[in-house]
Amino acid sequence: MRLLLIEDEEVIGRVTSKALQDMGFTVDWVRSGREARTAVRSAEFDVLLVDLGLPDVPGEKLITELRSAKVNTPVIVLTARGQVADRVTMLDLGADDFLAKPFDVLELAARLRALRRRVSALNDVNDVQKVGPLELRSGSRSVRWDGRPVSLTAKEFDLLEALVLRRPRVVSRAQLDEALYGWDDEVDSNAIDVYVHYLRRKLGAGLILTVRGKGYRIAPDDVLYLEAQRGAKESA
Repeated sequence: MRLLLIEDEEVIGRVTSKALQDMGFTVDWVRSGREARTAVRSAEFDVLLVDLGLPDVPGEKLITELRSAKVNTPVIVLTARGQVADRVTMLDLGADDFLAKPFDVLELAARLRALRRRVSALNDVNDVQKVGPLELRSGSRSVRWDGRPVSLTAKEFDLLEALVLRRPRVVSRAQLDEALYGWDDEVDSNAIDVYVHYLRRKLGAGLILTVRGKGYRIAPDDVLYLEAQRGAKESA
């Protein structure tokens, strides 16, 4: 889950982004409305975390601009204003949730998960992706292979989801890096290869095809069914 944190206070921004990253979220942190506008134009985010007291653009104006521009990315407002009238105003402007400062990052993480479930429930077709024997649910971040639940790490799930949602297209390393990491993350040159290796080990060697010089893609359904049958025979 990739988040854009729009927060000008140094301590809050640093602590919040670090805590969310430790919980498995990918977080990009900007400190102004101007930077937020640029970020939203240049990358895709699952949720925007918007502070109202930005130094250049009021958070209310930023939310209004985004909704007017048909940016439907869910928004959680983070602010020191905790009155009912403030919450009503933000929700009417297009925010999806509201969390008053000071807040507990554990509660923020729970609200993020709940928001994702609500968004997925609005369109169950988008929530459940089925490719051969593979079933991926974005809302619950769960995976089944040939009917059996498979445990994946956060990065493994994000990489698999990026490939599944773009099938049958080839996904470049740059696109996968963007799906898995924030701008400031230090990324090992072979990190994508490592996660692909883990996914093949857990879900079958034929799941992800390497397209030399271009990237990776999910194998066709018939190939995956054969992979599942082979795995069932080996485990019998």
